[in-house]
Amino acid sequence: MGIAVADEVTGPYEDLGLILKSGMRGESEDGTQFDARVHPNVIDPDVFYDAEGRLWMVYGSFSGGLFILELDPATGFPLPDQGYGKHLWGGNHSRIEGPAVLYDAEAGYYYLFVTYGGLDAAGGYNIRVARSTSPDGPYVDADGQDMADVKSDPTLPLFDDVTIAESAVKLMGNHVLAPATDGMPALGYVSPGGSSPFLDEETGRTLIAFHTRFPGRGEAHQVRVHELAIDEDGWPVISPLRWAGEPDREPSADDLPGSYTLVDHGPRTISRSMAEAESITLADDGTVTGDREGAWEADGDRVLLTLDGEEISAETFRQWDEAGARWLTTLTGLTSGSTALAVVPRG
Repeated sequence: MGIAVADEVTGPYEDLGLILKSGMRGESEDGTQFDARVHPNVIDPDVFYDAEGRLWMVYGSFSGGLFILELDPATGFPLPDQGYGKHLWGGNHSRIEGPAVLYDAEAGYYYLFVTYGGLDAAGGYNIRVARSTSPDGPYVDADGQDMADVKSDPTLPLFDDVTIAESAVKLMGNHVLAPATDGMPALGYVSPGGSSPFLDEETGRTLIAFHTRFPGRGEAHQVRVHELAIDEDGWPVISPLRWAGEPDREPSADDLPGSYTLVDHGPRTISRSMAEAESITLADDGTVTGDREGAWEADGDRVLLTLDGEEISAETFRQWDEAGARWLTTLTGLTSGSTALAVVPRG
């Protein structure tokens, strides 16, 4: 991994040299023999400033896991005597990669977004997150589990997914919102991941960019951008539909009664299986009927759902429906199983 600098984003860039190496035979960056089970694969860097203005870089993929280094803000180079930095997540060749950190001043948390699984259509890529009150961790999930302890079992075959699967909050995985019809492909994502959250300073909204494949389209892939919101428990959730610019207006309680498609991104597995669409109706009298039953209640910008006995606080988004050429209000909330529910009005 190296650094290059330029006065303009389009370059030309000046090569300042290497900062980290991995995969070598012999002594590693921390002075010990390189071991791919415990030392990082030095790719996928993400650089961010913390609340005090210190500069950090998270990086890593599979191998020994994800690490963080403090950087010199004047040069971009790591501060001395850190080796590979502090281990945050993964190890023993866990399929965990693509770290990126977002700080939310209102919530008071640093959110570390990662991807589990493999990026191909059969790889089961899915977006997950953990949080910390400090930029260099420890990062924990909703169960209080320290992500530094999450790593594959070295006694099992390479790329053991079972040991790591039930960790972190799962925000999005394989899913179908609407099946294919004559002339229209299925609406949904396959292996979404490689996510980068960011604040759009022009609008003040928080967004997340990632790449994804699509149902029935093999390895064809594109980049998508969705909106992020922080729920009442301080966890991020992703809007069900992609960002299409500033909406016509903010969501309203009057939007809510109607028929919806619901997608449950649980359980916390890493597989090629697809989350299929369910149907529910939010009735005017506050009841929920359909594939799941219960009740709903508007609570400011949120909707309190009770589905089959489970209480879920969902964030609302105002989004553009490409198929119907209309603005509509969608919902996303987290279940007690640390997975997301996406709820989109039906056509």
